Amino acid sequence: MNRSILILLALASGGLAQDAASLKLTLRDAVNLALKQSPQVILANLEVARGEQARLMARSGLLPQAGADVSEIVHRLNVQAMLGLSFPGLPQHVGPYETFQAGVSVDAPIFDLTLWERYRSSRLGVEADRAQETGAREESVLLVVSQYLGGQRAAADVSAAQSRVDLAQALYNQAADLQKNGVGTGIDTLRSNVELQNEKQRLIVARTGLDTALFGLARLLNIDPLRRIELADQVSFFETPPTAVNETLERAYATRPELRQIATRQQQAELALRTAGDERLPRVSFSGFWMQLGLAPASVIPTYQYQFSLDVPIFTGGRIEAQRADAGLALQQLKQQEQDIRGRIALEVKTAIARLDAARGEVDVANQGVELARQEVEQARDRFQAGVTNNIEVISAQDALARANDNQIAALYRYNQSRADLAHSAGQMEALYAR
Repeated sequence: MNRSILILLALASGGLAQDAASLKLTLRDAVNLALKQSPQVILANLEVARGEQARLMARSGLLPQAGADVSEIVHRLNVQAMLGLSFPGLPQHVGPYETFQAGVSVDAPIFDLTLWERYRSSRLGVEADRAQETGAREESVLLVVSQYLGGQRAAADVSAAQSRVDLAQALYNQAADLQKNGVGTGIDTLRSNVELQNEKQRLIVARTGLDTALFGLARLLNIDPLRRIELADQVSFFETPPTAVNETLERAYATRPELRQIATRQQQAELALRTAGDERLPRVSFSGFWMQLGLAPASVIPTYQYQFSLDVPIFTGGRIEAQRADAGLALQQLKQQEQDIRGRIALEVKTAIARLDAARGEVDVANQGVELARQEVEQARDRFQAGVTNNIEVISAQDALARANDNQIAALYRYNQSRADLAHSAGQMEALYAR
């Protein structure tokens, strides 16, 4: 019994250790994982599969339909009820008697343009669903990239906050040593201690921000909430060449899935308008059956029937006119939506390019600001050590370094996010981040 309990405890501890193992992800790993596990992408894939089945059902309407039937029927008929009269000498009913039949039947359209156009519309529907799937993948990549970049920013905040805590601790130790040796004052030590506690509080806030960002990333990737995520990539600056607005805009018009989807929907609306007009055309179809029929299986004889039908609509009660008007209104609506989407894409492209150019300059300025702030801290620390001044200059230099670090982290985050926004505006998110 004790041995069994030990085995169970060992297995349980091994499972807990496995659950507690963190998942280290690069940005590309996170993007590829999202494209496999994101609920939005999975739903879009299922919508494409449904569209494909709708296409197959529409195609079946163009093909002949055949069926087989075997039946044995017992009949008993009321002759007087069927004729509505009673005749002397005529029996009231006939039967019961049996009939046996077995055979095949066929129905096939010969000329029906509406069936063909509905099939073409279903094919366009599949293309529209695929464009929608591409849009869902692009949006999923954008969300994951933005969340990952936010996690990198939070990690950089934690690293900067930790370095400031270390610096504040060193300055506090310096002030305490000077006071102990009779060179410094108690107020200098007190100021250093206050600054140290402030930096520790900022570190706590930064760590909370990092945890929150990682929780959000796990939710987007549909990962077990009990499993911790680690970011493998570090925040870095990638120099990008200047971007031409006109070229980027034309590329966005050609690749954005929203425009491809709306263009396909327009073709569907045009087909619906044409289909409504073709409802006035005659339809030719063929149907027939061949079977063995008799009072018993032993007495059956071949029977058959072949039929060609011509159906000419004469009066439809205004249905065709209403269908044409509805299809025309839908087409106008889609054209208006296309103009709106084009305007939105142009705004996104121009805004992303402007922000990217501005962020590139912000990174250069922020890097210089951090270097200058570090020099200020060193000089203020040396002056305080030499007794030239009190540590007010040191505290002010620490605050300036904290602001410079925050500016640097924020500038780098805005630069990388602007790159992602530009890729999204051009419809290149998956091409840039997943490959």
